[in-house]
Amino acid sequence: MQRTTQTYLASPYVHAIRMLSIIILSAIASACASLPEVRYLNSTLSAPASPTVTNAQGTLSSKKTSALLTKRWRNSHTNIVALAALEEAATGSPLIAGNKVTLLYDGPQTMAAMTEAINAAKDHINLETYIFDQDELGIRFADLLIAKQNAGVQVNIIYDSVGTIGTPQAFFDRMQSAGIHLLAFNPVNPVKLIGPWEPNNRDHRKILIVDGMVAFTGGVNISAAYANSSLFRSKTRRDTNVGWRDTHIKIEGPAVAALQWVFINNWISQKAPELTDSDFFPPLHEVGDKLVRVLASAPDSHHEIYKAYILAIQEAKQSIHITSAYFVPDAQILRALSDASQRGVDVKIILPGVTDSGLVFHAAQSFYSEMLANGIKIYQLQIAVLHAKTAVIDQAWATVGSTNIDTRSFLHNNEINVVVFGEDFGKAMEASFIEDLRYSIEITPQEWEKRPVSDKLKEWAARSLAYWL
Repeated sequence: MQRTTQTYLASPYVHAIRMLSIIILSAIASACASLPEVRYLNSTLSAPASPTVTNAQGTLSSKKTSALLTKRWRNSHTNIVALAALEEAATGSPLIAGNKVTLLYDGPQTMAAMTEAINAAKDHINLETYIFDQDELGIRFADLLIAKQNAGVQVNIIYDSVGTIGTPQAFFDRMQSAGIHLLAFNPVNPVKLIGPWEPNNRDHRKILIVDGMVAFTGGVNISAAYANSSLFRSKTRRDTNVGWRDTHIKIEGPAVAALQWVFINNWISQKAPELTDSDFFPPLHEVGDKLVRVLASAPDSHHEIYKAYILAIQEAKQSIHITSAYFVPDAQILRALSDASQRGVDVKIILPGVTDSGLVFHAAQSFYSEMLANGIKIYQLQIAVLHAKTAVIDQAWATVGSTNIDTRSFLHNNEINVVVFGEDFGKAMEASFIEDLRYSIEITPQEWEKRPVSDKLKEWAARSLAYWL
């Protein structure tokens, strides 16, 4: 298949402003921080004999934990218990049992599920998003939230100030006038600040919690880019209204409380007015069999998501399959992937062939030669803009969230990822990865070396800005 590369131009002005704002603010506001040394993380941790597991009743005893893990993972072909214990030692977060996790593909499916949950809300709705556009979909979503506020359901929204830089203030004022509580994360304008000016630190999370009973997270923003499907699992390519390719999850069960804590802690961190009393933490019961770990990272945290990724890659035995919208890896991630490939692990990465960011696109391509030389297989998704941030390793460790594999996500952003352990979910994620390969083309070393000199110059220029992207 002929390799094609396109730049998505649905709203070039808004995206350009966002990207330029980030680069300028990054250069002005911060010196180059660095990620922790993790090259030998898997051999330096003191892991417990088995991971800590909590459920709706609290922390399980060692005996109950052992029985649960034996039941859930008795057919696992990888040492998943050891990985879960190592990950706990690295992140400090326990496993949470008794959850139902539903995969949601693309905008229409995700928006339908979130709309259904919002319509059923009785007490509160907590929304945290990077982008909230004033477009057809954004207005419809805002109208729904206003209607619920008017019906007596308290709505609280955190939106990022750079992610919404192209959204008129009047759009948010209308929601605020209806009684919705709004928090602009890290305002770019210092006059509007309550705390310190940290413009390089952005809130890239996407979280929705309804009544403390159901939660959503993943890569989907509130934007018309998600009004249509990306043709994922479609048998035809005739639809010309192609939306972005993304992945979200719906969570029910005890893990919802962990995402609720993430939202509330972020609200408090911005020194915002106190949230109105709501039943944020209702009793939660076990509703499924999924074991999950909720990982939230922030610039002043301990790089929990980064460490989890590194560990899973280091411990991989058979396969590492990553789908990454913005892939600008640091040296340690790149080394871990290369080492895995060299020891015989099947390392495949799906990256954009259609992009909304030329700079990030070419920065990612600047790593292709080294990756291909180390046996990493690279695929570019065609037709749709790729925005998903997912990974599945050994079909037993899987993650869905907001985190891109780049320095900005790991070092400067507030991010959220959910790790799901177990073969059922892992196989579902693997099937999703294989489905995306249908619309992807492989980049071979021979073909890659034939690219024009102009592309190489673009890669060099973008690579010089990799830290700031």
